[in-house]
Amino acid sequence: MSEKSEENSDIIQKSIGVFGRWHITVCFIIFLVKFPVAWHQLSIVFLAPPADFSCIENGTDQCSADCTKHIFDRSIFTETIITQWDLVCSRTYLASFAQTVTMLGILFGSMLFGYFSDRYGRRDPLIAAVILQVLSGTGAALSPWFFMFLVMRFLAALATGGTMVISFVLIMEIVGLEWRTTIGIIYQIPFNIGHLLLPLFSYFLRDWRYFQLAISLPSVVLISYYWILPESPRWLLTVGKKEKAIKLLEKAAHRNKLATESIKEDVYNYMQKNEISEEKQGGNIMDLVRTPTMRMYTMCIGFNWFVCGLCFFGSAQYIGQLGGNIFVNVALSAVIQIPSTCFSVWAVKAWGRRLTLIISNTTAGVSCILIALVPEHLGWLRTTLSCVDMCGLAVAFSAVYIFSGELFPTVVRNVGVGTSSMCARIGSMAAPFIAGLVLVQSWLPPVIFGVVPLIGAILCLKLPETLDCKLPDTVEEAEEFAKNRTITTNDTEMRSQT
Repeated sequence: MSEKSEENSDIIQKSIGVFGRWHITVCFIIFLVKFPVAWHQLSIVFLAPPADFSCIENGTDQCSADCTKHIFDRSIFTETIITQWDLVCSRTYLASFAQTVTMLGILFGSMLFGYFSDRYGRRDPLIAAVILQVLSGTGAALSPWFFMFLVMRFLAALATGGTMVISFVLIMEIVGLEWRTTIGIIYQIPFNIGHLLLPLFSYFLRDWRYFQLAISLPSVVLISYYWILPESPRWLLTVGKKEKAIKLLEKAAHRNKLATESIKEDVYNYMQKNEISEEKQGGNIMDLVRTPTMRMYTMCIGFNWFVCGLCFFGSAQYIGQLGGNIFVNVALSAVIQIPSTCFSVWAVKAWGRRLTLIISNTTAGVSCILIALVPEHLGWLRTTLSCVDMCGLAVAFSAVYIFSGELFPTVVRNVGVGTSSMCARIGSMAAPFIAGLVLVQSWLPPVIFGVVPLIGAILCLKLPETLDCKLPDTVEEAEEFAKNRTITTNDTEMRSQT
């Protein structure tokens, strides 16, 4: 982050406070975005649940070479994308491919709308993403062909990636420094609740088309953001729109019952300083691998992001393939994530970022491996272990984001976190194929989803703790911090806790 951005952040906090009534209102409005984010990312569990089938010609052999049509068990779901387009036997991979297309869309959407939000502001691109989400999600439900369904799902995911990145950035830009860690984690709870609502929708809507409509149409409400959601005051200052920023800050300060008389003068003083001072030279993506320390940071944090993407979305899909009631299994795995996310607020402060990530990864990994060892007839135990796995992954997701944001030096912090989060998207694209290996060997998915987090936990041992430490501003300071666990400044020396 540049000096200019830091100063703008200070003036915003000085003008409207750390966290008041205005912040609460805006955060609540933005939190609603996370419901459809969860729905579109995790809906594959009910769009393509496991389906028993047989060949209509002989009634027994499922995938014989001369079988031209299959008959499906419709006792639980009347229609899914598997039964709709006969995605079995040689076409089985297409169901997993549909989820990979979704995750690919989220990856591109994060980058595309991230660019738009930097250029055109936070609010308008967010509203555009919401409109695209509604139209393409509805289009997916009405698709007569599987290819059209894939295209519509990709566009819906593109929009979902946009709402994810813009909403998080907007929250981080308005919340005071003391609340950023807490709000950044609590921001995940609406996602958990959205996950919990999926089995409820699917229980009452057993046809995939109605289910797809149910997760797409509620976003129509979010179009009202055009009238009720404010622009980011920090972005307004960054692009030089001082008058609009002042008007917004005065309105927010009044809502927070703070004095507004000095805001205009304070903003002009800060902007004048920014115009006089020279910005530090920024870094680039090559700085992430230029030095031994940066290479280690990039590899270890990037792999842990990959772990979160692969194992969270893979495990969420795998739970739908366990024995027992699919609605209960998914609901339990979702509801347990809410206290886990709340717990991570305490854990990252009490245990530190590194230890929290190690413990959560280890918990997820061990529980997954145990699933592979439990006999299939003990469905309750396998479901319980799956819930423990999801608990660990929910905490890990919260910890890795904070950890990566503090570990990379200021000059490459944004590019470092952005590159690392791309690793999560790559993992999430591979996840459905790993979960689909249950058709090859039932023990393969839990073993893979178990070993990978354990590797991530081991790699964390190579990283320093960042809790209560001065964060490095340059690559050189990052090298010094890694070697000596200290950063020497002009008037103080900050030391790591490890």
